[in-house]
Amino acid sequence: MNIDELVARINELARKQKSSGLNEEELAERAKLREIYLGNIRSNFRAQLDTIEIVDNDDQGTKGLKH
Repeated sequence: MNIDELVARINELARKQKSSGLNEEELAERAKLREIYLGNIRSNFRAQLDTIEIVDNDDQGTKGLKH
């Protein structure tokens, strides 16, 4: 399931929750889909942070903050 399908299904379950409520199976599916979605966000954020390099004023290319 790609991210667009995942979000669409989560939104579909959210709309159903507001209108008529969810059964036990749907509640479990919603929880699983939310965990998948959050895992994806965390993974993407970590990957983005891993590409950041902080360069100090001496242009040495070191990683870390200069105090």
